[in-house]
Amino acid sequence: MIKRLFHKNDASLDEQVASAKEGDDEARNEMLKQYQPFIAKSVSEVCKRYIDPARDDEFSIGLLAFNEAIQSYSSNKGSSFLSFARLVIKRKVIDYIRNEQKRPPVTSLDEDFHEEEQMENPLEISAARERHQLETEAWHRREEILEFQQELERYRLSFEELIEVSPKHRDARESAVQVARLVYDDHDLRAQVLEKGRLPIKDLVDRVDVSKKTLERNRKFIIALVLIFKGDYIYLKDYLKGVGM
Repeated sequence: MIKRLFHKNDASLDEQVASAKEGDDEARNEMLKQYQPFIAKSVSEVCKRYIDPARDDEFSIGLLAFNEAIQSYSSNKGSSFLSFARLVIKRKVIDYIRNEQKRPPVTSLDEDFHEEEQMENPLEISAARERHQLETEAWHRREEILEFQQELERYRLSFEELIEVSPKHRDARESAVQVARLVYDDHDLRAQVLEKGRLPIKDLVDRVDVSKKTLERNRKFIIALVLIFKGDYIYLKDYLKGVGM
């Protein structure tokens, strides 16, 4: 038992995930315990406040999401397990917050309330919930854009450049998204973008139905799309779904 436990602690994270996926409950429970601080931090990044694992429902959602990430993770997708788990956690917590905000308020059955209050309060509460939801989502979008802007700077790109080089026609944007997806899904192509900051145009010409000239023209835009696929950009990825992601 001691030898087995020592072996697990010495194992890589990917090996722990693989063991858990294969039905090793001890490995899964150890990960759920070991990564509670990571889970709490990921949840707090969404909620923008301290998360108490013992009291906050959002932490329970994050814990379930982490467990789900263990089961569905595949190293072939290119991202590390923790990056993948952080994305799953954030999506689940955001979905939870949205659903909570959409739930109708609990109305009192106390007949001593005035009829006027019974008529007005539900509408006021509903309007306040909707306003809060819109403000929360707007705040998260701003934070996500700032995070993405910092990521772009590491590759010597900027929003101004992307606006300038972004394909103007929908078909061209869809084509660029498809190329970026192909690059991201291919380990070697993805590595050239993420590690060297360049688009492997020569390797792409024979694999996509896009001319070399078009690839060169959309190079910066495609690199930016690969960065979005790699990151935890929930709102940006939702936007890309509308253009062929």
